[in-house]
Order: sequence, then structure tokens, then C-alpha cells
Amino acid sequence: MPSIADRIFRGDKNVNIPGGTPLTPTIFLIVLVLAVALLVYTTIKLKIHPVISLFVIAVILGLVLGGSLGDTMDKINKYFGSTLAGIAIVIIFGAIIAMGIQDTGAATKITNFFIRIFRGKHLELAPSSAAFVMTLAVFGNISEVLTAPISAIIAKRKKITMALIAPLVCLGLTLTHGLVPTHPGILAVSIMFKANIGKVMVWGIIISFIAFVASYLISRPFLGREYIAPNPEFAAGYEEAPENAPLDQLYIKEEGTPSTFWSFMPLIVPLVLIAAGSLGTLGVKKGSTAYAVFNSLGNTTFALFVGVVLVALLVVGRKNKVLASARKSDASLSDKSSALEITMNSWVGRAMKTAIDPLIMIGMGGALGGILQDNAMVKQLGAMIVNLSVPAVIIPFVLAAVMMGATGSMTIAVMISASLVNPMMGALGLSPVVATLAIGCGSMVFWHVNCSGFWMMTSLFNLNTKQGLKYLTTLNALGGIIGFAVLCGASALGWV
Repeated sequence: MPSIADRIFRGDKNVNIPGGTPLTPTIFLIVLVLAVALLVYTTIKLKIHPVISLFVIAVILGLVLGGSLGDTMDKINKYFGSTLAGIAIVIIFGAIIAMGIQDTGAATKITNFFIRIFRGKHLELAPSSAAFVMTLAVFGNISEVLTAPISAIIAKRKKITMALIAPLVCLGLTLTHGLVPTHPGILAVSIMFKANIGKVMVWGIIISFIAFVASYLISRPFLGREYIAPNPEFAAGYEEAPENAPLDQLYIKEEGTPSTFWSFMPLIVPLVLIAAGSLGTLGVKKGSTAYAVFNSLGNTTFALFVGVVLVALLVVGRKNKVLASARKSDASLSDKSSALEITMNSWVGRAMKTAIDPLIMIGMGGALGGILQDNAMVKQLGAMIVNLSVPAVIIPFVLAAVMMGATGSMTIAVMISASLVNPMMGALGLSPVVATLAIGCGSMVFWHVNCSGFWMMTSLFNLNTKQGLKYLTTLNALGGIIGFAVLCGASALGWV
């Protein structure tokens, strides 16, 4: 049996766990469960940042599973970098778009559009619809911040309980965050599985929409029973509107906002380009000029950059308004700051600060996943799971749900799940698109107190912990399960 020094610096060529016990699929599964338990304990109980916890656990796993310290470090560096390749710039561009949506007042205009669509009725759907659309291109956490004041104002004006508004907003943004590959987790999984990003995006949006509508219809009679007042910080200065108030009295008032058309463009155009480009390559010959054009237009980085350009154009004609808003978050700006300085310096700087945390976490999650994925036991574990005679599509869904419940991060949950599923893909017989979306649906199911988004939602939307579990966790779980059912139906019909 190798000594401790040999195991650390030379590795265990016989692939035995410490103590000399041969590594088997069952032992590998036990080691994985213990690793996840350690991740939960260090992040929740010891309050260690997830990046450090992920790194330490990746090192421990690498050593326990037979690798040397040098090999383990090489793998961590390799998979950290490869995970971020192709998604880092996309996430930064998405964050820049979010800064612009906030500072130009486009978020308010989008919400007013939905108030008009619903003709002043069922206004709980206005902020949730706005969250759904905005999160197609920006982080879910940013959408929480953008929609919280709007939700409070609508709740105060129409005396709608936050027990109804908050879970619908949460559902709208988590569905698109989990299923649309402009977001880091689902995008990284799409790339890992070599799934067509356009197909994942189109089906992700379709499944998200159906799941949202179905969840609303099922839960609407139950969500409105308890009255929870809106966040007083956001609702101050607004009075309850008369019962039959005309539509124009219900709009959120903000001066100098862009038109509705231009408010939507930075969000919608990138999605159209990605979907059209990716789907277009399926219908033309690879290597042809048409293929090259579609492939270029559908490039995720290029599409999000177009969104950045479009949101920057919203500054034209409203520089003073944008400057006043931007200065709330960036004290370095002055009255003499140019429009270029606002968009290229302030927005980019703020976007980098917003993006760095999820980017580092997803990179480190990819490193941990790489340690697992490289181990030969994963394929044997996959064979064991396949022999359980359960429908193959259930496996990625359940893995993602369990990992979400354990880690509290949709991004980390989908990365670890994908790393386990990827070596099984041949045995499972799943298409890359179906496997990707199954993981996305599963990542919504156990969204609870170990998730940072949970605490942001409860704080911004004036819910206590019990109310958060009662309304946010349950509705997200319902949305994930319904989305998975829709995916299974579409897959059975051969549509996906």
C-alpha cells in the first residue's frame, strides 16, 4: 500500500482509496456523497466561500481517487480554463446589458408594456413577465434587483399580496436562468454535451413559457390567501389606486425612458441571432458560405455584443438621466462624464464586478466536475444506473435536483451533474439537447435556504424564511417538474 507521501506526490497507480480498499463504483458513489456533504457543511455551516470550498474538495477528491497532487492541480487548472472558454465573455456582455437596462429605464418600460397587455388586470403577471423577458439575457440575481421596486409599487397600487407577486417573479427568472443558454450553467452544459445551442435556447424558452403558465394556473388560487405587504423601502410615496382606476394611472412613472420597441431590442435581438444562426446551420451544407454566415451570426459572443451595442444606443438623447442613475452605483462619474465613459467604463466596470463571482464559481465547479469526469469509475457507475431500468431522461433530472438541494447553486449543480452524465451519454442514449434541458429542469427543484438567490428574494420582496420556503421553493419545484414533464412529452414525440 502506498505511503501517504507516495499517494500525495506520486499518486496511487492501483487506484485504491486510502486504506488500500480497491475503488469500485459503489465506493466511488460513497466518496461523491461525502464530497457533496463536505461542500454543504463548509459553505453553509462554516461560511466558507464556495470557490475555496470547491477548490479544496476538488483537491481532496483528486487525491482520494488515486491522483497525485501535481496531476490533480493540472486537472483543476485544465478544467477551470476549459469550462470558462466560450462563456466568460458572454456572461460579461450579459451583465453590461443589465447595467444599461437599469440605467436607461428600459426595465420600467418593459414592465409598463405588460401592464398594458394585461389591461390593468392580473397585474401580478406584469413584474413576473418582465422578469421572464429580462432574464433571457441577464443574470437572474440582477433581474431580482431590477423587478423588486417595480413589484412593490404594483403591489401597493393594486393592494396585491407579495405572496402572489414574489413567487411568480422568482419562477419567471429561475425558469429562464435554468433553461436558456445565455446563462453560465446551462450554456456550459450545452457546450460540454456538444448540444446545438439554438435548439437548446428555442426549446428552453418554449418549456419555460409552458411551465410558467401551467404553474400560475395551478397555484393562483392558493398563493393569494395570505396578505404580505410590499417592501416599504420601495413602496414609500405611492398610494393605493382607486378600484376602477384608468390604465394610465397604473403605469410606473419614470421620465425619459426609451420606447417600448427599443427597450426590448437589447434582450430580444441576441436571442433571435443565436436561435436563427444555430438552427440555420442545421439546414445547410457544412462548409458552405451559408453555413459560415449562419455560424457567425449565431455565435453567442457576437450576438450578446450586438445586445451591448443596442443598449449603448439607448443613452442617445437621455445622457443626463442615465448619468444620474449610473452615479448611484459609480461614484467616479462626474457631471462632465461623456456618454462613452458611462457605457464603456461605468457599465463595463460594474458588469465585471457582477460577473466575476458566478464566473469563478462556474470555473471551479467545472474543475471539480473534471476531476470526477476523468475517473474511470464514472462510466461503470453509469452502467450500474442504466441497469436500474428507469427511463434514461430521469437520471440527469434527478442528479441535478439532488445536487441543487445539496449545493444551493444552480450553476454548480448543473456543472457537477453534467460531469457525471457526460461519460454516460452513450449508454443512456439521450440526445445532447434533451440531456441538457433535463439537467436545467432538475436544477430548479430544490431551490431553498442554501441558495443566495433565496435570501435576495426574501429580502427584496419582504418575505420571511418560512414564507420563502412556502411560496418560492414550492413554486420553483412545481415549475421544474412541469418543465421536465413537457420535455419528456416533446422528447417522446420526437420533437426535441
